[in-house]
Amino acid sequence: VQLQASGGGLVQAGGSLRLSCAASGRTLNNYAMGWFRQTPGKEREFVSALRWGSGSTYYADSVKGRVTISRDNAKNTMYLQMNGLKPEDTAVYYCAALAEGTYYYASNYAYWGQGTLVTVSS
Repeated sequence: VQLQASGGGLVQAGGSLRLSCAASGRTLNNYAMGWFRQTPGKEREFVSALRWGSGSTYYADSVKGRVTISRDNAKNTMYLQMNGLKPEDTAVYYCAALAEGTYYYASNYAYWGQGTLVTVSS
């Protein structure tokens, strides 16, 4: 599975961004797709995940209520709509694909996109 993340940028606190993750190479019905974020010196942090086949979604407590994960089957693309952004949301955001295992742990994901930088100014 090849993943291409995009949509990052600079936004003021309270603003919105929509990240995209385009997938190619395999059908995703048997995968879970996740978003993680990372800041310098810290481990990748789980943000949200989606089981492609069932559509079940999961969110970290830190973003719940402000973020919505979704997919477009026809485009093989996953999205992360982020609203009410805060300076602490500033990070490089990565999308990833998981074949098996718990969606919460970055180490379980086999495929990763290149990351897209989100910067939230105060």
